[in-house]
Amino acid sequence: MFYFDTSFLVPLVLREATSERISSFIREHSGGEFAVSHWTCVEFSSLLAREVRMGEMGASTAAQADVRFEAMLDDSFTIFLPNADDYVLAKQYLGRFETGLRAGDALHLAIARNHRAEMLYSLDQTLIRAGNILGLPVSAGIRVARR
Repeated sequence: MFYFDTSFLVPLVLREATSERISSFIREHSGGEFAVSHWTCVEFSSLLAREVRMGEMGASTAAQADVRFEAMLDDSFTIFLPNADDYVLAKQYLGRFETGLRAGDALHLAIARNHRAEMLYSLDQTLIRAGNILGLPVSAGIRVARR
């Protein structure tokens, strides 16, 4: 099972520089089991709300993007509900200060670990670095330009 954090899936719904590469990656791996968590849905909605708040996107465009995102998840992904074990492990990961983890990323890592994900895919370099420090299977999945 492949677990995806929000950053990896956003380009499937909103046009970004990585959209074509992410789409190709998903097509190439379509035989695998894809998973996210309900936290992913919250993060995506938060991103849309921020875009509207900052004037980068209209409310109706954001609402349409949210519908497309939810439909994509319903069609192709298992959606895990975070449980107490996920929060406990996320807290432990946050205690590893050298990782530089934020709460949401620690929760993604914990959910993926507790559900025995073969790989967690993310475009977030901080999450990938933290996953490597923690000995977890993490990858960008695509070639990403360094900033």
